[in-house]
Amino acid sequence: MKLENTPQRTQSSPSPDRPAGERALRMRRRLERLIGIAATEGNSLVALRNGDEIFPAMLESVRSAEHTVDMMTFVYWRGDIAREFARALAERARAGVRVRLLLDGFGSRTIEKDLLGDMREAGVRVAWFRQPVALSPLKQNHRCHRKALLVDERVAFTGGVGIAEEWCGDARDEHEWRDTHVEVRGPAVDGIAAAFAQNWAECCGELFDERDRFVEHRPEGDAVVQVVRGSASFGWQDMQTLIQVMIQSAEERFRLTTAYFSPDAYFVELLCEASRRGVEVEILLPGPHTDQRVCQLAGQNFYEDLLACGVKIYQYQPTMMHAKIITVDATAALIGSTNFNRRSLEHDEEIMLAVLDEEFTATLDAHFDEDVAVSERIREGRWGRRSLLQRARETAVLPIRRFL
Repeated sequence: MKLENTPQRTQSSPSPDRPAGERALRMRRRLERLIGIAATEGNSLVALRNGDEIFPAMLESVRSAEHTVDMMTFVYWRGDIAREFARALAERARAGVRVRLLLDGFGSRTIEKDLLGDMREAGVRVAWFRQPVALSPLKQNHRCHRKALLVDERVAFTGGVGIAEEWCGDARDEHEWRDTHVEVRGPAVDGIAAAFAQNWAECCGELFDERDRFVEHRPEGDAVVQVVRGSASFGWQDMQTLIQVMIQSAEERFRLTTAYFSPDAYFVELLCEASRRGVEVEILLPGPHTDQRVCQLAGQNFYEDLLACGVKIYQYQPTMMHAKIITVDATAALIGSTNFNRRSLEHDEEIMLAVLDEEFTATLDAHFDEDVAVSERIREGRWGRRSLLQRARETAVLPIRRFL
């Protein structure tokens, strides 16, 4: 498919010799001014990879709660881990902790009903975000895709993980999905709390009670973090600005990992522009194990254009790749719930952390390198010889790409 005409942007020349601190400051000021959200200093972040690291950290935090637990998720399905979270939340509620659980009305519709009953009986306040049966067709399309867990206003978790057995394990086979979550301490916790409050207010109205202490945050680390919320609306959104700034700020390397790659032609052209100005652009996507084959086909429609521009594309082989991560120039990172597709950028409630921290970014880059080692690179010549049937499938999904 040929890319649509897009307006040309003036781009500063790459400066490989610019110190990392100067790059980070420039990135911070661009993000703060163009999005209008101040970044916070003094944050600590821990990257948690796969269920074996993610779920124990989240559950330990819940079980230690003394005042409040707020949790929202798009996916709450079935399996032992779903029951374990329900037990932990219910136990804390019975102990007098204020526990609120916000579930997306579409994404979590297959939750085991007895778990809901057990949690509510224990005192957990369970709310549904936009249950489809009660909505107009237009509003049904706008979902809460955010994932957040907040405990005692001190620690928060966000990223790509849902509560289901698919995320358990360590990506050892096709039944254990590959994903990344992040544990956050410091002032950025308030930004994640605001994302929860925004969606909770739509469902329940009440924003706080006597158990909310509105604590002051002490410095926990050296990371600078900006919390960006994406919400469904018409026109250009903050999440689109966030990703555009990251792409156009890249001077040496731009790395994207996403579960669902189905952008519009404008963002594909931004990636190509970066590659043409000398940035190494690498994209890591699901391979043979994907839960959304239609979305994969929509993204594959752009492979030929991207490869021609010098973009490197890898497909992860062991299992479903579900992480949502961007790193830029070994200096900055994005991590959260947003995929590189039109649904995330235009239709769903999302949350992303823009992180300026070399150590944290280096950890994510190391994970990227390990994932690429078990991925298959898409080669331009070979991809150009793909079958007519494959091409027809790519073309067939184009009319619905904005909903994928």
